[in-house]
Amino acid sequence: AHKHELGVERRAKRYGLSPFDRMRMLERQGYVCAICRKPFNYSSKNGEHTDHDHNTGVARGMLCGPCNMGLGSFRDSSDNLLRAAEYLSTSTQSLLPAG
Repeated sequence: AHKHELGVERRAKRYGLSPFDRMRMLERQGYVCAICRKPFNYSSKNGEHTDHDHNTGVARGMLCGPCNMGLGSFRDSSDNLLRAAEYLSTSTQSLLPAG
């Protein structure tokens, strides 16, 4: 196995996933990130990351690096993510005066 692949399997095992469980999860997701739906890029650090509940340690799915970082930036809070989505969809122009 490729060196990066072994690291991915080791991290998945940390969250209770066997190599078989990890592959089954990836298959269910169509081998793409569970959030952005882009294929994993194994030639960079944007390969798959095992997303997990920080309170229980239970794996939730596989994410790309940027999506995994995004969830962490919002402190795994669905309320924060919903407010961010509302902000993006309603803030079409700057609140600063033009010029």
